[in-house]
Amino acid sequence: MSEDTGVEPTAVLPETAAQLVELERLQRSLADAEERAKSHWEQYLRALAELDNVRKRAARDIEAGSRYGLEKFAAELLPVKDSLELAVQNAARADTAHLKEGQEATLQLLNRALERLGITLINPQGQAFDPERHEAMMTQESREAKPDSVLQVVQPGYELNGRLLRPARVIVARPPGGA
Repeated sequence: MSEDTGVEPTAVLPETAAQLVELERLQRSLADAEERAKSHWEQYLRALAELDNVRKRAARDIEAGSRYGLEKFAAELLPVKDSLELAVQNAARADTAHLKEGQEATLQLLNRALERLGITLINPQGQAFDPERHEAMMTQESREAKPDSVLQVVQPGYELNGRLLRPARVIVARPPGGA
């Protein structure tokens, strides 16, 4: 009994058994929904943390790539440098045949290093002129070569894994009497 009013408090109860069943169903449904919401919130937080980890890992990889990206390149070129230093040291004692032999060996070392690094030579001698990969230095009349074909390679070009580093510099054939 309440001291102020003199009336006993009464609990609000459903009036029928059907309402009681409906109330219990709604309470279970609410508890299930709250549990799902809690689970989804935890999944969201885990996904957010994983995304943050991926970002940090990518930033570290980019930093390491820029810091150590030339390591493979440098390792491939060191034997070429060693060979050139040896040639300079022995230049006074060597005859021209041995010097030429040493230069050829050094050039082979350099070509192998470039190949291992994915750098390929563009030597379009006799091929059709391709302005995407070739730079025309001049045109020259030719009766033997097809018009707009590479008559002579002035300087070879290079690609790195399919991407143009330097175009091949070429002389392009034109028909006799053509402009």
